[in-house]
Amino acid sequence: MNIKRNVVTSLLMLCTFQCIAQEVKNVTIKGKILEASTKQPIANASVTLQLAEDQKNIKSFAANENGEFLIKIVPGKYQLKFEFISFVPFLLENKKIDSDLDLGDILLNEDVKLLQSVNVLGEKSSLELNLDKKVFNVGKDLMSKGGNAGDILNNVPSVNVDANGVISLRGNNAVRILINGKPSMMSMNNGLAQLPASSIEKVEVITNPSARYEAQGGAGIINIVLKKNSLSGLNGSLQAGAGSPAIYNGNANISFKTEKINLFTNLGLRIRNLYLTENRIQTTIGNVVKKTLFQDNFTKRRDDSYDFYLGGDYYINPKNTLTGSFFHSTLIIDNDIDYNYNYFGNNNTRDSSIYRHEHYREPKKYNQLELYHVKTFDNKDHKWTTSLQYDFWNDDENQHINQQQTFPSSISSSNLTTKNIERSNDIFIQSDLKTTLGIFGNFETGLRSDLRAIRSDYWAKSNDILLPQYNNKLNYDENLFSAYVQFGNKIKKLNYLLGLRAEMSFIGISDRVGTFNEKKEYINIFPTAHLVYNLQKNTDLQLSYSRRINRPEFWQLNPFGGLSDIRNLTVGNPDLDPTYTNSFELALLKRWNKFTITPNFYFARTNNYFQYVLKQTAEGNFLRTPINLNNEERYGLEISSTYNPTSWWRLSWNLNYYRFKQQGAFEGKEYGVDDKMWTTQLNSRIKLPKNLAIESLVSYRAKFKDIQSINKAQYRVNLAISKDILQEKMTISATANNIFNSLIDRQILNAPTYELQSRYNGIGPILNVTAVYRFNRKKGEKDRLPE
Repeated sequence: MNIKRNVVTSLLMLCTFQCIAQEVKNVTIKGKILEASTKQPIANASVTLQLAEDQKNIKSFAANENGEFLIKIVPGKYQLKFEFISFVPFLLENKKIDSDLDLGDILLNEDVKLLQSVNVLGEKSSLELNLDKKVFNVGKDLMSKGGNAGDILNNVPSVNVDANGVISLRGNNAVRILINGKPSMMSMNNGLAQLPASSIEKVEVITNPSARYEAQGGAGIINIVLKKNSLSGLNGSLQAGAGSPAIYNGNANISFKTEKINLFTNLGLRIRNLYLTENRIQTTIGNVVKKTLFQDNFTKRRDDSYDFYLGGDYYINPKNTLTGSFFHSTLIIDNDIDYNYNYFGNNNTRDSSIYRHEHYREPKKYNQLELYHVKTFDNKDHKWTTSLQYDFWNDDENQHINQQQTFPSSISSSNLTTKNIERSNDIFIQSDLKTTLGIFGNFETGLRSDLRAIRSDYWAKSNDILLPQYNNKLNYDENLFSAYVQFGNKIKKLNYLLGLRAEMSFIGISDRVGTFNEKKEYINIFPTAHLVYNLQKNTDLQLSYSRRINRPEFWQLNPFGGLSDIRNLTVGNPDLDPTYTNSFELALLKRWNKFTITPNFYFARTNNYFQYVLKQTAEGNFLRTPINLNNEERYGLEISSTYNPTSWWRLSWNLNYYRFKQQGAFEGKEYGVDDKMWTTQLNSRIKLPKNLAIESLVSYRAKFKDIQSINKAQYRVNLAISKDILQEKMTISATANNIFNSLIDRQILNAPTYELQSRYNGIGPILNVTAVYRFNRKKGEKDRLPE
């Protein structure tokens, strides 16, 4: 009996040993989680996995930024649950999995009951935080209605647009602005005033881009995405608004989609009358004589803008889509500017007064044609895209200036007329391939060409006599050729993306009279690395690195900047060289049900850094021009967060603190600064009963120094309220931006021989009322409001 028992026990042990010794082969489950209505990926959606017979052994995973997941498990029978806040969970029960399984697209529907009871949770968040970028959804932003792209950017965390339209990211204006992922001349020299807020869907802020993006922009990339229809049937909205000072806007957004075509168009009109003031106190200090100039400028500005965006998708077959679009914008700037100069001597007595009046008119016409092709394959990870874009624009600047002395006696006036015609032809060609390479994971590669030719023809006359020094033509040619590769994969909890980009630059700038003829040709390599480690559920840590370039823009090279105020001229520098930045970031992304926070530590070192300097001429006037300095170091901490304390209240908060050090020399003079600066922004959105919403924004920028000046602190307060009526088909909103007229640029410059104080009041308080009516018809369905 014992022998039999021992034999049976031995056989059982041997069988067990053999089962253990055999390698248990894992299988994989993969798929992609999308919104059912828009087919957009749901980043960080939750995947819960448990054995059907073991309810206690539960494991959770998070989808990546593209909604994709890949899970390795042992064969068995499982229950899978896919969910995300404000969506109906999707459940697979008793699913037998004994081989690799591709679930394809998993569509989550919005929770209609939740939307009806708690409206705020059903809305797409105004601010979405991800490790590699922030996404600001414009549709829910009440305060930019009736405005332009600059107004929207001023509401985006980390971004600032100053009174002169200069855009900075984390306090650094070396930022690249893209429209629909591609460069556009509209983003240069304050051209975003041509782009209405109503045509923009979202803004993406990418501080450390991967190799798939162009390397231009030392501070990172801001990508403006225009609206495009995603709903079937006939959809649209009509918008009209008016405000104070006199501001009027109208917009029509109409689209039609079937199984084979998707047509979309956006028509816009904006008229603005603005009033701007500037005050300057300039003191020249000599051995004996001290002179002071009090200058007051008043600008009455009128902007008339007309634009339309027309395009369509043609679904050739399930795997091929062709998109074509045309965008046109006309912006007419018509200014009347009064300059008052009062000169005082040593004993503070007035020596003389001069009055100068300028009428400035500038029609800007911008056109963009685009053709885009997308090809997909049986392998859902395989995708090929090709795009062709052609931009052509014309900018006609006209000045008529009259000047006369008014004290101590009146002297006959002098007349000055200038004209500057700028035009450009730009071609962009790009092709990208995305696929998988077995154990090497995801693979991407692409080619791109940027071809640009800008011509600037200008002249100036004084009392109808041509001024030879201001009679010239500038030729600027920029040809860029680039290619990139990058690999991405996952090793247990670690995701990595490694890339390498190469760019060849051929840049030439010359003038008609032969004053300069600069040619710059160089090849650069730009490595990138992004490592993401999943610490635990809904907690990720990212370390990233990129090398970037900042080529000077055309307007920074152009030596002719107009003659509006000859006592304070800004001119370009044709010999300006590009800068190179090495950028490192360490970021943590933590999500709870109601709270998301992203602390981000960053460090950037820029070589050949360029900055504007102000110098005084022999006549006592000021000349502002960009120069190359040695280097800049910048390190800081940025914290972005969103919080829903209740179902009807959403808060978002951003804080950016950094130190910076700049140093270099120009014309034998040393320039440098070592200082710190911080900014913060708090946004609150409250959803009240009866379809009433209130939104407020408070932003603050602390005092800081640059290489020459002290820049005073400034703050801004905006408030907006909206209400849905007519069964939520119409929304009435009222906004009050810059309520306390506090958005003022104030600078103090102290040099051994002169002092300069300036105060610039840009756009003051703006009150605006806007009405939007939406319509949507889908065959066989009731009315549904588009996003």
